[in-house]
Amino acid sequence: MASVTVLADRFGRIATDLRVSLTDRCNLRCTYCMPAEVLAWMPQPDQLTDDEVSRLVRIAVEQLGVTEVRFTGGEPLIRRGLVGIIAAAAKLTPRPQLSVTTNGIGLDRTAAALKEAGLDRVNVSLDTLDPARFHTLTRRDRHADVLAGLRAAADAGLTPVKINTVLMRGVNDDEAPALLRFALDHGYQLRFIEQMPLDAQHQWDRHEMVTAEEILAALQPFDLRPDDVSRGTAPAETWLIPGFVDAAGQPARVGVIASVTRPFCGDCDRTRLTADGQVRNCLFATDESDLRRLLRGGASDAEIVEAWQVAMRGKRAGHGIDDPAFLQPARPMSAIGG
Repeated sequence: MASVTVLADRFGRIATDLRVSLTDRCNLRCTYCMPAEVLAWMPQPDQLTDDEVSRLVRIAVEQLGVTEVRFTGGEPLIRRGLVGIIAAAAKLTPRPQLSVTTNGIGLDRTAAALKEAGLDRVNVSLDTLDPARFHTLTRRDRHADVLAGLRAAADAGLTPVKINTVLMRGVNDDEAPALLRFALDHGYQLRFIEQMPLDAQHQWDRHEMVTAEEILAALQPFDLRPDDVSRGTAPAETWLIPGFVDAAGQPARVGVIASVTRPFCGDCDRTRLTADGQVRNCLFATDESDLRRLLRGGASDAEIVEAWQVAMRGKRAGHGIDDPAFLQPARPMSAIGG
């Protein structure tokens, strides 16, 4: 195995967590992410092949010190080669932790195969317990499929099963307690996420965003207690829920990812790869570095390593959402990957 270097930026942060988008396509049309129709999809020839994805993951793990790989989208479960991509990553040395962020549709059919391939766990997006409200939010009638996917993930041992929830003012912000109760009853771990300026329509309004402070206020009936366990580089701040345990018998926790009001940029350990092979050193980056061109131009592993390191050295100190000069990335979340 080649000697390991690191993905370091100018501020001393080391990227060990790789987020890999496998497609910009999705089988939902969530209102805070996509327009109902007329979204230009990435041309198939521009998308990395399965072998190209696996090569970049191998380089990241074996030569750049990445220890955790999360596959995202769009919706990664619609990528036909997903099982094979995960299996290839699971064979790497050192073996990275492998996870998938998904909307859960189709997980009931694929959870067992994903687990057998080497997937460790899943994050499933669920913003409401109301099927009618789900249809309004996602423009699709697939609520039952998401719940079935959650059950299948737990049954397959893809644990801890985490739920990602975005609360929106006047839409589903009344459901915070019910969603937490649902997660506790089923042994899932819930993470509330502040809505970020990454929608395709560029209509995000900070004043319409439900803040971490508001989320915690809504959860007061659970008598949350500060979690003494350090979050490290994890994006979620967590709180203990007295009287409850998780599926592993440990104290139950709920998390809040407050990217906007409580940014954690100083501890960021992430590097991102889009489905068309672009390195993004920040979720809110406005520029990218093209690894696909290197791959298809016959570049060596060493040349790709160098290009990736250069890309990370350009990472800014923070995302700058509070800066009056902040510009929302041209790519929406569905084309970046979570």
